[in-house]
Amino acid sequence: MRTSVLIVVMSLAVACLAGNEPVTGRVRDPVVADKFYPSSPVYLRAAVERFMQEAVPVQMKEPVAVIVPHAGYTFSGQVCADGYRQVSGRRYDTVVILGTNHTDRGFEKISVYSGSGFRTPLGVAEVDRAMAAKLVEADSDCVFDESVHEREHSVEVQVPFIQVLFSGAKVVPVVVGSPDVGLCRRFGEALASVVRGTRTLIVASSDLSHYPDVKDVVRVDTETLAAVVELDAGVLHEKVGVLMKSGVENLVTCACGEGSIMAAMEAAKALGAKGGAVVSYHHSGDVPIGESKGVVGYAAVALGEKRALKAREKTPDALAPLSLSPSDKKTLLAFARKSIARFIETRTVPMARGFDPRLSTPRGVFVTLTKRGELRGCIGHVPPDTPLINLVGAMAVKAAFGDPRFEPLGDKELDTVEIEISVLTTPKGVGGVGDVVIGRDGVILQKEGRAALFLPQVAPQQGWGREETLEHLCLKAGLERWCWKENAKIFTFQAVVFGEKDFH
Repeated sequence: MRTSVLIVVMSLAVACLAGNEPVTGRVRDPVVADKFYPSSPVYLRAAVERFMQEAVPVQMKEPVAVIVPHAGYTFSGQVCADGYRQVSGRRYDTVVILGTNHTDRGFEKISVYSGSGFRTPLGVAEVDRAMAAKLVEADSDCVFDESVHEREHSVEVQVPFIQVLFSGAKVVPVVVGSPDVGLCRRFGEALASVVRGTRTLIVASSDLSHYPDVKDVVRVDTETLAAVVELDAGVLHEKVGVLMKSGVENLVTCACGEGSIMAAMEAAKALGAKGGAVVSYHHSGDVPIGESKGVVGYAAVALGEKRALKAREKTPDALAPLSLSPSDKKTLLAFARKSIARFIETRTVPMARGFDPRLSTPRGVFVTLTKRGELRGCIGHVPPDTPLINLVGAMAVKAAFGDPRFEPLGDKELDTVEIEISVLTTPKGVGGVGDVVIGRDGVILQKEGRAALFLPQVAPQQGWGREETLEHLCLKAGLERWCWKENAKIFTFQAVVFGEKDFH
């Protein structure tokens, strides 16, 4: 039988479901359910299935390895699915999971889990104890040390993907304790010798750069990934050292799982891989609920054939003019509804990708929900510092579930609400209140450390004139009705406003 071996490098470690058969011996219970992924088996399975449905197509024939991330599913689940898509539909008897060491700074060996199983909300993934024993025998750096696994999430979060995609496969959870080149090379070669001739998937878990701003994250991660596809642990370790000394603000690591990646690279090379291809790349700021500062990078990388790195499309400048066609507006409304629906179904959100690059132009956005003509939620973000399509998804979810004035949207309630989107221009200060034009301008009032905002459509809907609008802004800010008359800062902005009702 032809050998089928895959190495998946991820920041999330992976385990496989052994069905509902009982597993004897020590079984590790989940520690990050409801933190990194849903604790409900219904939501969890739905989340994995939705991510896989939207995963990128297979991009490499018979890869020897795949690298995927290990953050919470909301941020990295889609990239993780992109990696698994490269091997979905194949049969594996065992999945070796290469996690990273987040919890025991003093541990610098290779910890192989010696228990019988890993439990998730989907059941228990049985450990391949025979293969685990072979790894410990093959490499003197390997030890049985369950304590390193007790609170380690990088292995745990991958288990549900394996349970859904490769039901019946056993797992070998491994924690690589240190990004030492010699350690990782020895283990990678030993791992290759143990899995050669078997149907084994090797999963190594790693995120990429941690906490730089958006302006730096893509450059740093691109350089790191260029070293990964060279399949040389020494090259990657040297590149990480150079980047860490390059002065990038707030950069605390280039790869949270560098040792896992290096071990997988060396094992892949020993199994015949020649290089790699970046299957997908995103960072936490790309996710609808992500931030533009303190971001984390995620990549799925297939190791096998040598491929050139693909350049990431540049985000349009915030000052560039933006004209929204009827098709653009329908797309934004559809993504807003999809984001709310996905959260209801899976407690995760979809990734904003595959859209016209113009819809990634940074803009301020408000999303308003109404039910039978009454307000049901309205949340926005004013500064033009986030891609439009991302912000639409984020504000839609927050309007549905995070507006403190209302109860979160019920699971059966989405069909009863209508969505309206307001895409904002950059606010500008006015010379005097006479410059405020009701019906054209949205208004922001700031005073005494407090602020309030009305969208352009609010005053006409309420029948307010200029002074009434300013009075209600004062009250909304928690100030006296006449506060606008003295030492208040007033800003105006315009908005492109459109809703689902416009396309009925």
